[in-house]
Amino acid sequence: MNAPYDGDRGRGAHDTPAGQGPPTPQGQQPHDPYVHDAYANDPYRSQDPTAQDPVNDVFYDRSAHPPPPPGQAPHPLYQQPPAPQHTPDPQVWAPTPPPEPQGPTRHLPYGDDAATTQFVGVDDLISRAADERREPDAFAHLYRDQQQPYEPQRPMTPQQEPVPQVASVPEQPPIPAPEPAAPAKRSGGRASSLLKSSAVMAAGTLVSRILGFVRNLVIAAAIGVGTLNDSYQVANTLPTMIYILVGGGALNAVFIPQLVRAMKNDEDGGEAYANRLLTLVTVLMAGITTVCVLAAPVFIGMMSPKIASDPEQMDVAVAFARYCLPTMFFMGVHVVLGQILNARGRFGAMMWTPVLNNIIVIATFGAFIWVFGSFSQSGVSAGSVSADAVRLLGIGTLLGLTVQALAMFPYLRDAGFRLRPRFDWRGHGLGKAARLAKWTFFFVLANQLGLVVVTQIATWAGSVAEGQGHSGTGITAYNYALQLWQMPQAIITVSVMTAVLPRISRAAHDGDVTAVRDDISYGLRTSAVAIVPCAFAFLALGVPMATLMFSSAGAGATNIGYVIMAFGLGLIPYSAQYVILRGFYAYEDTRTPFFNTVIVAAVNAAVSGLCFLVLPARWVVVGLAAAYGLAYAVGVGVAWRRLRTRLGGDLDGPHVIRTYARLAGACVPAALVGGAAAYGITLALGSGFTGSLAALVGGGVTLIAVFFLAAKRMRVEEMNAMVGMVRAKLGR
Repeated sequence: MNAPYDGDRGRGAHDTPAGQGPPTPQGQQPHDPYVHDAYANDPYRSQDPTAQDPVNDVFYDRSAHPPPPPGQAPHPLYQQPPAPQHTPDPQVWAPTPPPEPQGPTRHLPYGDDAATTQFVGVDDLISRAADERREPDAFAHLYRDQQQPYEPQRPMTPQQEPVPQVASVPEQPPIPAPEPAAPAKRSGGRASSLLKSSAVMAAGTLVSRILGFVRNLVIAAAIGVGTLNDSYQVANTLPTMIYILVGGGALNAVFIPQLVRAMKNDEDGGEAYANRLLTLVTVLMAGITTVCVLAAPVFIGMMSPKIASDPEQMDVAVAFARYCLPTMFFMGVHVVLGQILNARGRFGAMMWTPVLNNIIVIATFGAFIWVFGSFSQSGVSAGSVSADAVRLLGIGTLLGLTVQALAMFPYLRDAGFRLRPRFDWRGHGLGKAARLAKWTFFFVLANQLGLVVVTQIATWAGSVAEGQGHSGTGITAYNYALQLWQMPQAIITVSVMTAVLPRISRAAHDGDVTAVRDDISYGLRTSAVAIVPCAFAFLALGVPMATLMFSSAGAGATNIGYVIMAFGLGLIPYSAQYVILRGFYAYEDTRTPFFNTVIVAAVNAAVSGLCFLVLPARWVVVGLAAAYGLAYAVGVGVAWRRLRTRLGGDLDGPHVIRTYARLAGACVPAALVGGAAAYGITLALGSGFTGSLAALVGGGVTLIAVFFLAAKRMRVEEMNAMVGMVRAKLGR
């Protein structure tokens, strides 16, 4: 519709005053007043300074075609078109419009005469179309990922502006084109990032654990699995227990959330807080290490009264302890540096540096074999081992932890962390962390007291059983089986939760209960895909595993295999407990894990004492392994209910339980078939190195195949996702 114009005021159709036009002839259609004269009688038109036709003005050029001089007859420009013979063809989508009518039948603005006014054709407009400024697309940013960014708009030059400007509607300022967004970093999302971090840590942990088994094999080949190795195991366990008791548990559970908060809230990204923490731990561990080295005989007596009752074995154990106890200082430094790197997203260093420690220890015991001979050749015992041999083994053990800690500093420098000792500990949050660590200390204390009870019972049973002709039934067998049993949890569960824990801490700090629940559920279900099959594999294939690795120990290897089988199924609650407790630590709740650990330690100690009273000396350690898993089964039930209450009554329980139930259902037939296959191969080939290898490979392949088929039929979602991920990786 065309707007009214000042030149049309008071005019009707055919240049006559409004309302006084000639009557319409008979049979002729009346003039449509809505075409140009719809607002001819508008009383407010005189107040409209912009009353003009913005469409016709574009095509109208009065300066190029002025009106004729007075007295000159106007030259008609148009002829009356003939009446249409036919109606428009409905099949033609855009028919050509009819030509302009002949004669002065149109009313033009500003009083121009229609008979003498000419219009500029579209050729001139088309020739300038490329020079005109394009209007920016207000919705371009919605489709920027499907097209190239817009070029900057070119301003119009004076030559491109229309010639002469007439009174028109004020031009609106052009909307600036949205700036092209910077190309976003390609990311695989949260799951991809966690998978990558977990893969790096799992690879480092796997290599370290494999070398750890090689280390155990070399140690067993050098000093056997009897009482001499029991003395070394007690001395080498002491620094780990004391370190975890005095600060290791707090560093892992409390200071990770504190470091994450410092990185988020502090202006320097938490660097000053991390330096204060490192300085505090260094000073604290140096003092505690000095005291413990001096009190080594006291600790050995507390750990094993049976060893303390034998003077020769006591002297060897104390000598080992004086070399091993200083390693707790380097443990503390290594853990703090590793957690600083973890909080900055550098997860690999903490998992890969233990490889250096294992290499040095392997080289140390290899040198012992080269100098003094293997255990099968020398028959070395606590009474016959020389002081030089003890010194060699002690220095090598200390050197391994030292190199492991010092290897963290290049990673810190690469991460941009500036190491500065800071002694301004007051008023910077360390006191809050220390108060939180109070409950963690009690938590670790309860755990370590349970371990002390187990060590005392195992060393006593091993000494008695060895006197009866059964080696491999003491604390050495327990520790070797425990290290093998913990391998899946250390590779899978710890790697997954180390990557997830900083994010859980951030979600808990932001009050996002849903995110905490989802991450806990993710950790439980993802780790279960590997943990549950491994638990049943230990139960079915424990004996061939031990006889293959410790074939040099003779009959003692079979006893270690029985201990592995007893640990077996306890791996499931042990791994789940680890995941669930991370939820409490994310909320800085260390009190609940303490009470939960008291329950676990109490159950473990009670069942272990019962095994000590009921079982023969040869089978006591096997009972201790079963008690360990049973205690964690009780503890995980208590922790689950408490965390579910903390998260508002929802811990994604049906989803988690369904995953574990389906995995267990797939593992039961797999373990039966795999165990039967391994047992048959052992009967046929014997329990030597070759027979053990064949039994382990045959039983393992059978177990994995049956489990995979059963899990696929049960539609275990996490299993299908893992298979798809592996296929995608192998297809690259």
